[in-house]
Amino acid sequence: MILPNSIRVGGEVDAHCNKCDMNLAHTILAMVGTAIKRVQCNTCNSQHMFRGQQPLAATSLAAPRKAASTPRAAASRAPRAPRSEVVVISFDEQLKGKDLTRARKYSIKETFKVDDVIDHPTFGFGIVSAVRVDKIDITFKSDVKTLAHGKGGGEQKPAFTHPQAPAGALADKPPAEEAPATTPEPAPEG
Repeated sequence: MILPNSIRVGGEVDAHCNKCDMNLAHTILAMVGTAIKRVQCNTCNSQHMFRGQQPLAATSLAAPRKAASTPRAAASRAPRAPRSEVVVISFDEQLKGKDLTRARKYSIKETFKVDDVIDHPTFGFGIVSAVRVDKIDITFKSDVKTLAHGKGGGEQKPAFTHPQAPAGALADKPPAEEAPATTPEPAPEG
């Protein structure tokens, strides 16, 4: 049973996941008005459009209210402001105001900040939407990806040196046991 308070972004709903090929619990990622549009499977974490029946609205599940018993009680309630609709800005509209010639090439060594435009070799142009200590969320045309950043820093990594073999010994063989020194015998003639 879906509770009315869970029909919101971040709430849960049952939906069909094609990757798992089952009806499973999903987290709601996007809504337009009261309609669920995008969900994430809680089992495999794949994101997809909502597939399933839209749950009943919160108002239809609530018990009907009694009429106000006194005129004063009805007058004291202020009218509710209409709910604003969710405005979805397309990726192309977000890129319109950005100078793509100044887009920085993505590198794990670089450090980025929110609203930086990035040119990624695989995913193309993207906009940094969130920054954490060593990770950034980048909105690309196809998806939002979490990538590492700031891993190069100014610190120098030590250079690798090969281990040195002991003097006079082969590196891949143990040192040979020394034989007592003898003089070679002359070869028989004949």
